Amino acid sequence: MSAESPGLSDRFHYWRLRFRVWRGSRPFWAGLLTMLGGIPIAYLPYAQLTLGQLSLRMATTAGAGSLIIGVLLVTLGLTMWFQSIVRVFAGVAAILLALVSIPVSNLGGLLIGFLLAMFGGALSISWAPGKTAPEGSGQGAQPAGTRTRAEPETEPAGPVVQAGAPRPEPHAGGESAPADGTTLETNGGRHRAG
Repeated sequence: MSAESPGLSDRFHYWRLRFRVWRGSRPFWAGLLTMLGGIPIAYLPYAQLTLGQLSLRMATTAGAGSLIIGVLLVTLGLTMWFQSIVRVFAGVAAILLALVSIPVSNLGGLLIGFLLAMFGGALSISWAPGKTAPEGSGQGAQPAGTRTRAEPETEPAGPVVQAGAPRPEPHAGGESAPADGTTLETNGGRHRAG
């Protein structure tokens, strides 16, 4: 008898796939880096480091400002996760708060929090949601020019020109009509619309 039941591995696999789908539908890494950047910015001004008998306190006069910046960065990271529609605003706000943390909070949490919040904000701004797959098409969207088996074959729109058939006469503009019977919609290789 196995110590691991098959139901447990199936449930783990199910929740892992659910988490993967959840993570892929939002700027997950941007939110995580922004939240991780807020922690040292908020914590380090209040930290008391002891090295043997030496006690080093990193308190600044703007400790409350550091705490506010850190809490706002954690809040923006959660906003990126749960309200991804405002990801650009949250990214810009995270970058601005990271820049403000340099003079306010011990060089932005000893540059650790500053860099994490900057990268998180930049990732949030640059993230774009993926295209949703059409219903019943499997995993992804169909590439252009491919056809599924369910789509019917279509016949050409115009008359079929047999090999060896005479070519159509040129029009007044000097251009000849295409052999497949369609009309010319171009002017020097360019479409009317653009």
